[in-house]
Amino acid sequence: MSDWRRITLGDLAKVNGCTIQTGPFGSQLHKHEYQAEGIGVVNPTHMADRRISHASIPCVSAEVAARLSKHQVRPGDLLFARRGEIGRHAIITESERGWLCGTGCFLVRVDSPESVPTYVSFYLSTDESVEWLNRHAAGVVMPNLSNTVLQRVPVALPPLPEQKKIAHILSTVQRAIEAQERIIQTTTELKMALMHKLFTEGLRNEPQKQTEIGLLPESWEVVELGSLAKVGNGSTPKRANEAYWEGGTIPWLNSTKIHDRFITEADQFVTPQAVKECHLPRVAPNSLLIAITGQGKTLGNSAITRIETCINQHLAYAQFHSAKIVPDFALWFMQTRYDCLRAIAHGGGSTKGALTCGFLKTLPIPVPSRPEQEEIATTFQRLEDKQDFTVRKQAALQDLFRTLLHELMTAKTRVHDLQLTPAKGSRG
Repeated sequence: MSDWRRITLGDLAKVNGCTIQTGPFGSQLHKHEYQAEGIGVVNPTHMADRRISHASIPCVSAEVAARLSKHQVRPGDLLFARRGEIGRHAIITESERGWLCGTGCFLVRVDSPESVPTYVSFYLSTDESVEWLNRHAAGVVMPNLSNTVLQRVPVALPPLPEQKKIAHILSTVQRAIEAQERIIQTTTELKMALMHKLFTEGLRNEPQKQTEIGLLPESWEVVELGSLAKVGNGSTPKRANEAYWEGGTIPWLNSTKIHDRFITEADQFVTPQAVKECHLPRVAPNSLLIAITGQGKTLGNSAITRIETCINQHLAYAQFHSAKIVPDFALWFMQTRYDCLRAIAHGGGSTKGALTCGFLKTLPIPVPSRPEQEEIATTFQRLEDKQDFTVRKQAALQDLFRTLLHELMTAKTRVHDLQLTPAKGSRG
C-alpha cells in the first residue's frame, strides 16, 4: 500500500473541494409544503445499502426546492445520516439530480478529478469506517454524528486508476445483487397475484359460487379443518430438567421455525422421557403447523413439517387424516388467510393476540378435487423453488461483496492486472 494515501474526509474536502454541510432544518421546510410528486427530499429513513428508496420519499415543488437550492444534490454526492444508525449513507444517482438533502443528513460532495465518489462511498461502507464512526459518535440512547467527526473519518486513497477499478468491481457485484432483489420482489408479487386468482377461480374455468370464504369454483367444497385433520398444540418441557433436554434425539420446534415454510430439520431436541412425562404430541410428517401466538410477523403464519416432530405451545398442528386434502394445497391456502387470522387473534382487543385450537378446528378450508389441488400446489412450489434459488444466489453475491470490499479496501487484493473498464461516461 506504499502508493496509497491515508487521509481524512476533511483533508479530502480541503484538498479536493469536497464540502460537508447539513440539510435544511424544519423551520425552513414546513409540513404543508410536501406533496406527492416533485423534487425528492432525502432523510435517513429513505437510505439503505448506499441507495435511496424512491417508493417512500416525500417531495416538494420546484419553487420550494429553488428556495433551498444550496441543499440540492447532484450525482456523486453522499448523504450521511446524522443520528441513529451511524454510518448509514447513500450515493446520489443521475435520476436523483436536484433532490434536496433533508433534515438529519449531511451532504458530502467529492468533485475533484483526483478522487472517485463511488470509491469513497464504498470505503466509508467498510466495517473499519463504520466502527470508527460509531466509536466517535456522541450519545448513548440515540447516537449522533457531528460535522467535525465526519471530517475526521480516515480514508485510504489509492491512485485514481485503482480507485476506478475498485469502484467498478464492487458496483458490478452490487448491481447483480440488486438484480436478484428485483427477481425476488417480482416472484413474490406474482405469487400473491396467483394466490388470489387460483383460490377464487381454480384451474378449470368453472362458474363461481359465493361461499363463506368468498368466491370459489362451483365444484369446490368448503369444509372445516377439524373434519380433515386432528388439531392440537404442543408444550415446552421444563428447561431446568436436564433429563428432558440433555442428549435429546426427538425434534422439537418453537414458533420461529414457522418461517421456514417447509420444515426439514429441527434446531432443538427433547428426550423420550420429556415426550412421555410432558405428554408431547408426536406430529406426523406433512402436517400443517400454525403460529397461534407470536411477535412481529409470526402470529398467523403457517408451515408444513416434513419430519416427525414435537412442537411448543405457541404452535398448533393439523395432522391430516382425510384423503380429500393435499397438505401442500392447504398450506398455500393458509398463506391467503394470514391477515384474516391476525385480525381474528386481535379481535378481542388484546395487544398480544392469540388463536385457539378450538377456533382452528372450525376454520373453513376449500377442497377441490385432488388432481386440481396437486396442480395448484405444484404451481406454487415451482415459484417457491425459483425464489429460494434466487435468495441463495443473492446471499452468495452478498458474501462475495463483503469479501471483496474488505480485500480491496485493505489492499490484500490488488487490481492492477485486471482489465476492467468503467461504464461509458461513469466516474466510477
